[in-house]
Amino acid sequence: MSTDTADHVQPQGAWKFDDDVTRAFDDMLARSIPQYEVMRNATTALACKFAKTTTRIIDYGCSRGVQLVAIANQLGALNRYVGIDISPPMVDAARAALASVGGNLGEVRSLDLRSELPGGMYSVALSVLTLQFVPIEHRQRIVQHIHDTLLPGGAFLFVEKCLGANAALDATFIDLYYDLKQRNGYTDSDIERKRLSLEGVLVPITAEWNESMLHNAGFASVDCYWRWMNFAGWIAVKGKDGRT
Repeated sequence: MSTDTADHVQPQGAWKFDDDVTRAFDDMLARSIPQYEVMRNATTALACKFAKTTTRIIDYGCSRGVQLVAIANQLGALNRYVGIDISPPMVDAARAALASVGGNLGEVRSLDLRSELPGGMYSVALSVLTLQFVPIEHRQRIVQHIHDTLLPGGAFLFVEKCLGANAALDATFIDLYYDLKQRNGYTDSDIERKRLSLEGVLVPITAEWNESMLHNAGFASVDCYWRWMNFAGWIAVKGKDGRT
């Protein structure tokens, strides 16, 4: 099995977060997500700002654990960290990453959000490029659960790929996004193969629809903290009285 961590993945059929994708995932995101480091750093900064000492921080769809590790490196053992992911290779990678920070800082669990949601209460919840892979009919229920399991004043950091507000804008955003991927070394064939593989697996919705889910769940404050055309990140804060 290759140990090369560069993204040479050639998907066959529907997209899967298998061993090959897990191994190359960091390179894949760095080359496929616009302003990737800017987004990650902003998410880390906000998570640390809202994290309360001795509380838990949870990452829904933690993949290799990059975001949890970045937060744990700043907050250390004053908090506990929980990662969940549906992919066994991602769970294994995230467990190793979290253990590398030092000490017993938390846990990473294998969990399918369509059928099971984690218990407990948290001061910060993260969902970074995760819900777009969950069937639309489950998303509002998951966002509601996230709201309900946040402590008063807790924050949900939510990053998604989005559809444009109309077909013309969406097409423009996609064209510029593919230009960026080409500049990052992907060929037209690479882009088309991954597009076809992700079709029906990654299902984005509009920014407005994502924001509506946050408001409908009862978050007291919602704001966009990062945006690049068809990618966006929001912070949603639960009311300090535990209600809206």
